[in-house]
Amino acid sequence: MASHIVGYPRMGPKRELKFALESFWDGKSSAGDLQKVAADLRESIWKQMADTGIKYIPSNTFSCYDQVLDTTAMLGAVPPRYGWNGGEIGSDVYFSMARGNASVPAMEMTKWFDTNYHFIVPELGPDVKFSYASHKAVTEYKEAKALGVDTVPVLVGPVSYLLLSKPAKGVEKSFSLLSLLGKILPIYKEVISELKEAGASWIQFDEPTLVMDLESHKLHAFTEAYSALESTLSGLNVLIETYFADIPAEQYKTLTSLKGVTAFGFDLVRGTKTLDLIKGDFPEGKYLFAGVVDGRNIWANDLAASLSTLETLEGIVGKDKLVVSTSCSLLHTAVDLVNETKLDKEIKSWLAFAAQKVVEVNALAKALAGQKDEEIFSANAAALASRKSSPRVTNEAVQKAAAALKGSDHRRATNVSARLDAQQKKLNLPVLPTTTIGSFPQTMELRKVRREYKAKKVSEDDYVKAIKEEIRKVVKLQEEFDIDVLVHGEPERNDMVEYFGEQLSGFAFSANGWVQSYGSRCVKPPIIYGDVSRPKSMTVFWSTLAQSMTARPMKGMLTGPVTILNWSFVRNDQPRFETCYQIALAIKDEVEDLEKNGITVIQIDEAALREGLPLRKSEQAFYLDWAVHSFRITNCGVHDTTQIHTHMCYSNFNDIIHSIIDMDADVITIENSRSDEKLLSVFREGVKYGAGIGPGVYDIHSPRIPSTEEIADRINKMLAVLETNILWVNPDCGLKTRKYTEVKPALKNMVDAAKLLRSQLASAK
Repeated sequence: MASHIVGYPRMGPKRELKFALESFWDGKSSAGDLQKVAADLRESIWKQMADTGIKYIPSNTFSCYDQVLDTTAMLGAVPPRYGWNGGEIGSDVYFSMARGNASVPAMEMTKWFDTNYHFIVPELGPDVKFSYASHKAVTEYKEAKALGVDTVPVLVGPVSYLLLSKPAKGVEKSFSLLSLLGKILPIYKEVISELKEAGASWIQFDEPTLVMDLESHKLHAFTEAYSALESTLSGLNVLIETYFADIPAEQYKTLTSLKGVTAFGFDLVRGTKTLDLIKGDFPEGKYLFAGVVDGRNIWANDLAASLSTLETLEGIVGKDKLVVSTSCSLLHTAVDLVNETKLDKEIKSWLAFAAQKVVEVNALAKALAGQKDEEIFSANAAALASRKSSPRVTNEAVQKAAAALKGSDHRRATNVSARLDAQQKKLNLPVLPTTTIGSFPQTMELRKVRREYKAKKVSEDDYVKAIKEEIRKVVKLQEEFDIDVLVHGEPERNDMVEYFGEQLSGFAFSANGWVQSYGSRCVKPPIIYGDVSRPKSMTVFWSTLAQSMTARPMKGMLTGPVTILNWSFVRNDQPRFETCYQIALAIKDEVEDLEKNGITVIQIDEAALREGLPLRKSEQAFYLDWAVHSFRITNCGVHDTTQIHTHMCYSNFNDIIHSIIDMDADVITIENSRSDEKLLSVFREGVKYGAGIGPGVYDIHSPRIPSTEEIADRINKMLAVLETNILWVNPDCGLKTRKYTEVKPALKNMVDAAKLLRSQLASAK
């Protein structure tokens, strides 16, 4: 029975790795303690797959931070600022690259394709001296073998590794990263030889960049790389795994003619067109790893439909050459449904988390081999039927309202410069106004109060009193620092999406459905199973309470429809845009309620707008069109004097700047400091932007506290390309994950920097 899993979540069913990492980083436990937790998790993952009956079990997909960073360590590509002097890379250097340390900043982090996972971007240049500096892949293969599990070691493929890298600081932007291929392949050869020696019979290279639009020289690099590795790989079965989209015909041709490669893995969930390519021409005698079980969602597989797809493929590639697999690594889904004791029974029957997907893969492989488990298949069919006919999924009124949106563009009546004038008359802000993005640190006490209120251990009165006190403290602090536009700090919110989802209909929530976002940070995406609507106002109580504590403007804080969509597990029984329009209508109701209640500045975060951008150019315009339209729907009905802000984080905006302008927000704040002001280059190149803009002046993802001079220097760089009257001064993102000991000095320095520049600008006049 040929079954395969591309990769598996690392955090553990109850986030064991997260807590072990944070304890280690806080100096509360040793490297040995961390390694013990990691080893136990690896063992349980391997054993679970082996016990289920999976044949091709991956190793080296586990990581204490990120698989691309693991590859950087393997290649010894440590940027010089970390002071590494050769030898095997230890946890100190490894985590400094990931998180920065007291003296040097972290490496850049960016999104892994179109997922909500972030990887650490390699910084390369002509002078990097590569060396085999982390033996993790071999060590973990041997570790599994000692436990009696023969695994398939997984490496990030050499070409994708280079294509996902960036030129280091000081290296020409035009530097060809692929020119380093000849320098990294010798290290790949060393790793492969050691794996062979250790007894590996299969090896998996993840080359997901093959699904992207690639120029011919990039495509040729794959041919070059695998030809160069051919002799080292001989005697091994070699799988090249692709995922996240269908593979373009040209790429398919290159991939399937690679030398020395035995097997090809495709995502047949997001890549339905790949099926046609396989039917048209699949190389004889090669293995097809068919990714029919969705690695990016939590819905139970339609086993009957998958089986019929597999039977068709079997006719093409032959019985002994077809392997049932997941569409991609299960890293992007929740870990185990077993821990969901509170989830509604009916909804639970519609779901499958990673552990259940392993069972689905195995059930399909068995059915293909003529050992169909009728019980599993009939339970699956019953669950799918109940989801199709359930009255909780459909709300006629919402369907009608969303359908009625099609006729209009939903733009505000006046243009942005006229609106900004009207808002300034009302708000009377200084030049370079200061604000923060929304959240303030969530202390242990605060989390405890929320937890106890949820568990009904604290009365509603006591809870409201505690939250009120926290808001008062945050307002007072911002006034002391002399920040211009205030926030209430969001003490009542666990998460920017979950908080809203819990108050909207059509959403369900798991207790342990955590998914890794980066490092130890996990998110728990809501599950959108039905039509979405807003039964009653969600934020008006807290926002008006906070506004009553200050004479300064208090921002209403909402999460935008596209972000709610992209950060949820979305129903797969209607197009994504339909669900997005429904959410937009619910947020529109909230925006108008806030305005009615005297809130004059309303921020609608679209942190994840870029995240949903399809990987291929040909599909991007359609997505951007409905995503931007959804945002405009939320605020098209407000007065000119109401200032609409939006916030975006971790993104490469340069390619979607025109869509951002088309959102027509009054002010946009953007994560900028960690992507090294790439954003500003757009404006240098002459893109005209007339709305307010606040590129982040310091990185909140690092514990480092920037000095006033450093922030002033950053603002000056911005003033070189942006008009003084539209620039805002703010941190990169919300402050929720930081400690007050870091936030206080950083905000003080930020306001001091803004004031310093105000006085310089005034005297220059």
